[in-house]
Amino acid sequence: MKMRWIALLCAAVMLLAVCVPAWAEEITIPEIDNFTQFDIPDNEAMAYLKSMGVGWNLGNTFDAHVDGASWFRGTELDLETAWVGVKTSEALIAALHDMGFSTIRVPVSWHEHVSGEDFAISEAWLGRVQEVVDYAINQGMHVILNTHHDVYPEFYYPSSEHFEQSEKYLTAIWTQLAARFADYDDHLIFESMNEPRLKDTSSEWYFNATNPECKDSADCINRLNQVFVNTVRASGGNNATRYLMVPGYCAAPENALNEFFVLPEDTADNRIIVSVHAYTPYSFALQDGGTASFTGGATNQGSEINRFITSLYNTYISQGIPVVIGEFGARDKGNLQARVDFAAFYAAAASARNIPCCWWDNGAFSGSGEVFGLIRRDSCEWQYPQIAEAIVRHGGYDKIPAKAE
Repeated sequence: MKMRWIALLCAAVMLLAVCVPAWAEEITIPEIDNFTQFDIPDNEAMAYLKSMGVGWNLGNTFDAHVDGASWFRGTELDLETAWVGVKTSEALIAALHDMGFSTIRVPVSWHEHVSGEDFAISEAWLGRVQEVVDYAINQGMHVILNTHHDVYPEFYYPSSEHFEQSEKYLTAIWTQLAARFADYDDHLIFESMNEPRLKDTSSEWYFNATNPECKDSADCINRLNQVFVNTVRASGGNNATRYLMVPGYCAAPENALNEFFVLPEDTADNRIIVSVHAYTPYSFALQDGGTASFTGGATNQGSEINRFITSLYNTYISQGIPVVIGEFGARDKGNLQARVDFAAFYAAAASARNIPCCWWDNGAFSGSGEVFGLIRRDSCEWQYPQIAEAIVRHGGYDKIPAKAE
């Protein structure tokens, strides 16, 4: 009888071990000793990047769009919850601030909220966006406000064929946004476009330097970035010197580093931020399937992260030109410890070179798609506090050890 109870007890322990969810496992936040501070110029732009710390994206929220889908029967303002299912609360932004995030990126798709030939933005939609921007501003956070999923021929599309239409649309949108936020101080950043690219073509995510259409698109993106800068600067107020973010083709780092990307001319001194997105290494961070394991240091995965960040440092940061990684992250593959290790290494690698990085949180926690959620929007409770803590602990130039004298 005694042996039978021992056997039953062992079976129960084994069953409990199998049933423990991933989030309940003991997770450790690694100490990252691979990095010391890279030398950075002593200018206002570098000091500004320091103040940005690390950031978080309010993904799948104001960027949601349905484009006439029959399943959506809500009002215009209901689009905020169409993808993520939860209305953004002031408590959510406070929870991010309390965790230690200093920057929030607010992606917004505008094309379903405009009317007329002048693309007048709905007052209700713009007012709601401003309300959430104010949640973060009131917490002393930096806010990045952009145009997101607006890449359509009838709005903007980076090709010569559609340039006139694109120029008209972006001028209209940024004229209105610049006027609305003209009195906001430097805590508010404008970002011209999100991942501009030849959408729905074979070149959408692959820039081919020998392809005339790709080269034409890169040129159009440069010209549209210039339109954006000119429009904002002409609006006056604090927009005359506001920090402005501009991407290259599809916002990929390599497309901000090649010969086809040109920084816009500007009337303000060194107030243009290079905007890039990097889900690197792809096989771990974004690829469906791919690998679920991560090791930093001198491994191929760590080297891949260091390689692109060092290139950005050498080309821009070392010259005093600011760079922000507006999106990074790793989808959930049932590999929480690996994602914590990745987040810590990535934040430290970027921070050592004074490049702020913003985690892409789309509010997704289940399914086989791009699951990047960290915090529950409805309860404001962290589903994966360990990832957030890893980013915050290692994120920020001043958190990286200085070089030994």
